[in-house]
Amino acid sequence: MASLERKIPTVLTSEELMDKAYSRAAKITKNGTNALDGKKKTTLAKVTASGDIVVTTLNGYVSRFPRIDKEDDFFPQLVDLVIGIDRYKKALGALNWAAGRTDKLKNESLREIRRSKDISYIDSTRNSFYGRMSSYIRQISKDLLFLQEAKNKFRHLPAIQPDIPTIVVAGFPNVGKSSLVKAMSTAAPEIAPYPFTTKGIIIGHIEDDWRKFQIIDTPGLLDRSFEERNDIEKQAVLALRYLTNIMIFILDPSETCGYSMEKQTALLRSIQEGFVGVDIIVAESKSDILRTNSGNLFFSAQTGENMEEIRGLIISKLRALVVSEDE
Repeated sequence: MASLERKIPTVLTSEELMDKAYSRAAKITKNGTNALDGKKKTTLAKVTASGDIVVTTLNGYVSRFPRIDKEDDFFPQLVDLVIGIDRYKKALGALNWAAGRTDKLKNESLREIRRSKDISYIDSTRNSFYGRMSSYIRQISKDLLFLQEAKNKFRHLPAIQPDIPTIVVAGFPNVGKSSLVKAMSTAAPEIAPYPFTTKGIIIGHIEDDWRKFQIIDTPGLLDRSFEERNDIEKQAVLALRYLTNIMIFILDPSETCGYSMEKQTALLRSIQEGFVGVDIIVAESKSDILRTNSGNLFFSAQTGENMEEIRGLIISKLRALVVSEDE
């Protein structure tokens, strides 16, 4: 699994990278025992400095961007959806190629310069090196721009931990999802931007002795039928399937949320079809306003009714999940 703990660097454009390399080289002057010796030492230093800057910078990008492979897991699926893993890997490969070619060219040019006793040939070799190195950098200009855009997108991916048991809360807007997340979380939930909607997701954590579980509300994704979503949102829902261990689907029988029970139950069926194999708990909210005889769990975030009972049920299911994974 990829990790974003390391800081991803700002990626220079091809022009900025060349300016950085050549401006450093332009400042270098070396003294020699004679004109040829001074020219040779200065040119060797210029080629070394400019080549090393390009190689080090490109290799730094390659090593500091996260390694991601397509796999049946939430984060790679999310990255593939938002950034595109194939294009991402191609861009990193292009930078690795340019760094390798530049380093090889630098070493070849240094050998030629060291052997030469002709000042004009030394100048010609330096200019040829600059020209060919610039060509390599120009060839990856689109890859550099792509990776800078990818860096910005990485920064806005939700801070979800895919390696801990996770509860996802679903249901129409205003049925009480956020209230449930806030009431069940031991700390103030984090509201993070989500790349598929204009709203943010709410991420909370439930602590159980030494264990920590994750609870997530995803507004804009699980609040309408699968057929009503656009292609990107559909892919996002599919990605969530890899993250979800348990789902709580909330119904508002009072319909004060603005949606009829007919629409709410239709959405529930859509979610059940899309999350086959996921343990889905159905709970009715706002029991302080209306309580039915459906047999579903019920609670009131307003009065706190049954909040501890629901929390206890979820923790018991998560404990059982952890035990089954350990066995």
